[in-house]
Amino acid sequence: MSVSHALGALRRRVMTPNISETRVATRGFHVKSPEAVSTLETVGASFLDGFGEAVGSMSVPDVEVFLETVPPRFRGFAAEGAGMGLAVLDALPMTRPDRVDEFLARRGGDHVYMVLVGVGWAMARLPRMLWPRADRFDPMLRWLVLDGYGFHQAYFHTDSYVHGARPEVHLGWEPVDPHGYERRAADQGIGRALWFVAGTDPARAVELLRAYPGHRHADLWAGIGLAATYAGGSDASELGVLVEAAGPYRTDLAQGSAFAAEARLRAGLLVPHVSTATEVLAGTDPRSASEVCLRTRPSTAAAGADGEPAYETWRRAIGAALPTATSRAAGGF
Repeated sequence: MSVSHALGALRRRVMTPNISETRVATRGFHVKSPEAVSTLETVGASFLDGFGEAVGSMSVPDVEVFLETVPPRFRGFAAEGAGMGLAVLDALPMTRPDRVDEFLARRGGDHVYMVLVGVGWAMARLPRMLWPRADRFDPMLRWLVLDGYGFHQAYFHTDSYVHGARPEVHLGWEPVDPHGYERRAADQGIGRALWFVAGTDPARAVELLRAYPGHRHADLWAGIGLAATYAGGSDASELGVLVEAAGPYRTDLAQGSAFAAEARLRAGLLVPHVSTATEVLAGTDPRSASEVCLRTRPSTAAAGADGEPAYETWRRAIGAALPTATSRAAGGF
């Protein structure tokens, strides 16, 4: 074994979290069925595989080759882990600081949503002085970094963020967000985590969500819709529980589902459970849901006159353009 390979193996062993951290039993998450447990634990293992490949090889081309070996259902999670790994490497002293940028400029750009979420995981594990600046990333999509941070906190600090005080996230990530949207972006990630904490059981996810203050529900519902679509784990009848329970937040649920479809299609990772979820949660097929996301994306990332980020303007436009919005206005469930 060459010295570089030996060092890579050492980095992988030292830096990669233990697989036990992603076990449902370790996390104390709800158990719906053996199949659901298997799905969630494979998601976690795929994430760690992507992270390990990134920190072990330190080579973006090697990461790209590795990702092609991961089954499509779980490849996005491996890309998310790679995003975290590359962000950690970028923060290390005496090393090049642009691996995430290189990855996004290459094949990783197809996984941009997941890679940015992975950067948020890295921020949750790094000292603040090593965080990347917000203006390093796409000004429209950089809120996904905070989504990833929120997911991490709810996934690994469940007693506090899900069952306890349920604090809101206030980071002051530079450049400063004067209107506090980072709180909402992080809540979208916390909503995604609720799907995992609930073991993909819609009834349990709804129960967990309703324990939060009402002003946070819209973003939490969007996160649940995204996770239920991207990660899967429930059939159509189970997903119907979410639609019924969402009530006035049904468009938020649909928006999250559509966003997941766009992320899957952009990366070429469409799998059957995505179609099931978008039909139930967003009222349309994945390709149509993705087209809504692309068609409604603002032409500029500049904030509106009221300071609302263009990202939030985009999210609301997606929800309003989906068939579910029309159904609700017409008195549908």
